[in-house]
Amino acid sequence: MVTSLTWQSNARDEGHRWKVLAVGVASNASFSAAAAGIPTTAVWLRSGYHLGNAELGLVLGAMGLGVALSELPWGMLTDRWGDRPVLLTGLAATAAALFAMALFLAPSAGDAVPALGWLVAAMCVTGLVGGSVNGSSGRAVMAWFREGERGLAMSIRQTAVPLGGGLGALLLPWLAASFGFAAVYGVLAAMCAVSAGFAWRWLHEPPYSQAASGARKGGEPLSDTRIWRVVLGIGILCSPQMAVLTFATVFLHDAAHLGIAAISGTMAAVQIGAMAMRVWSGRFTDRRGNRRAYLRGSTIVAAASFIVLALAFAFGHASGALLMALVAFAGICVSAWHGVAYTELATLAGTERAGTALGMANTAVYFGLFLTPIAIPHLLAVGSWGTVWFVAGAVALAALPLFPRPARP
Repeated sequence: MVTSLTWQSNARDEGHRWKVLAVGVASNASFSAAAAGIPTTAVWLRSGYHLGNAELGLVLGAMGLGVALSELPWGMLTDRWGDRPVLLTGLAATAAALFAMALFLAPSAGDAVPALGWLVAAMCVTGLVGGSVNGSSGRAVMAWFREGERGLAMSIRQTAVPLGGGLGALLLPWLAASFGFAAVYGVLAAMCAVSAGFAWRWLHEPPYSQAASGARKGGEPLSDTRIWRVVLGIGILCSPQMAVLTFATVFLHDAAHLGIAAISGTMAAVQIGAMAMRVWSGRFTDRRGNRRAYLRGSTIVAAASFIVLALAFAFGHASGALLMALVAFAGICVSAWHGVAYTELATLAGTERAGTALGMANTAVYFGLFLTPIAIPHLLAVGSWGTVWFVAGAVALAALPLFPRPARP
């Protein structure tokens, strides 16, 4: 049976919904620290595990493949069972997978380097269980907040992705360089365990109207072409973002010849800027009621930012500082729209089917995370970093016709 979660106001709800939002932020941040933070250690992964660029791309994409395969089933289970059991199960399993990696798959001096196959499989399993976090926490936020507030609430929840990524960018390269990957995986496992504790304490279903139960059929999002268009648009527009998250550190190291402090600072700036823009965009579109126009405009700006980065590199005279600034700018532009897009998608689906719709979107997003780092070494082989960033801009522009046009007055 499908349970419709119709918002009803009382004093307790007003306060508790912010705790639910905090749980959503903490849960997403802890998993994002792994999904977006581990790629910032790409230079140390490459040397520590003795990988080439193609093997590195496979490792960096494996977690994305795991999430892509599991997001939709997790989303459908969330709609059927509720947010709490799915989120608790996913966070606990993710913590366990990362802890096992810390024990058995971290290279250490004097020991054999773990086999590539085991590392790829472990990353994929972590993604499979971590895929529960996005849809379940997003559905909870949609259920506890009203229309007119959801854009801001979902955008705040989406700041958890750059928040976790930013923490990862600041912390994980230093941990990898100073203490090795056992420390990297161990810290990430602890973050997921703490978030599970928060979910156990505060995440509950909101009061709901029994009269509204069963209002929607379970398969509706999967058969709605409007939802599929937005899902595909989100997935395509996330691919250039994944290019920044997975290979910008390698670009800044190999092409701009920057050190650990500059690389970590650049990646942290991307995440901090993305956080600020997501909150602003959610509030802005709630006030203006212009989610669709904002999405289309953001797509054009993101595409232009990557073209500028490609041209700056192609001319061959850009300084390291300029390349840092352009990478940060492009990364922020291609990350600013997430909360608005997810709110639009969940609104199209309806709150009671938001878990399925968000699962569909995150499946597309994480297939991009799987494919993008695998494609980049091949683009480098036939071209240059200018080619990589130009293709990223073209891919971003391809998302434009998929987002709906604003309704005519």
